[in-house]
Amino acid sequence: MGIRRTLVSYFLKGAISILCKMDCREYVKALSVNKPMIIIFNHINFLEVPVLVAFGYPLLVTGLVKQETWKNPFMAFLFNTYSAIPIQRGRAFSESFKKMREALDNGFYMCVAPEGTRSKDGTLGKGKAGILLLAMEMNVPILPVVHYGGERIWENIRRFRRTPFNMRAGRPFKINCEGIPGKHEREIIMTEVMGQMARLLPQEMQGAYSDAAKAAQNTENECKYLDFL
Repeated sequence: MGIRRTLVSYFLKGAISILCKMDCREYVKALSVNKPMIIIFNHINFLEVPVLVAFGYPLLVTGLVKQETWKNPFMAFLFNTYSAIPIQRGRAFSESFKKMREALDNGFYMCVAPEGTRSKDGTLGKGKAGILLLAMEMNVPILPVVHYGGERIWENIRRFRRTPFNMRAGRPFKINCEGIPGKHEREIIMTEVMGQMARLLPQEMQGAYSDAAKAAQNTENECKYLDFL
């Protein structure tokens, strides 16, 4: 699997670099200076997953992926190459969480899209609280990562243009909360978490968290539930 992952990573990097003008220095640096942790990212289209895993190589990057995606032969090959963990939405996640814990213990960075589904307009959608409970239960940090530019790839392909693809990474943090948070507390924590993603995005892509992005710009130390590393 190691040789296969190497070959696929080089192929993906080459193919993506032909289509896109890549700027992923912040992402690569963030991985290199931090131990394996949960990576949260904004979910726009098919492109971000190959970028996350291939440009993170030789570090081990994988993630939670909805099980029905394996019906696509190419995606099944890609996810098997990078040891992705299938998850069935709407069902108990205990088995997937167990595999996720094992992956982190084995040195994998684990990618999770807190929105739970693709954005229809490219803007940041509402985050699901499951990521909070997951990070708290596993006691691992979260690294916010965002990308933009790739949402225009089909338009640029039709015009024979390379697509500027930008990736930004914030500061990793842990969630500081005693016990299991209630519904209201989860909403506050989720707003702080998503605000850390939104502040890395252009204003027009901040979506439901534009206000949280403004609040998060210069107040990292004032986040009630986030301990920055």
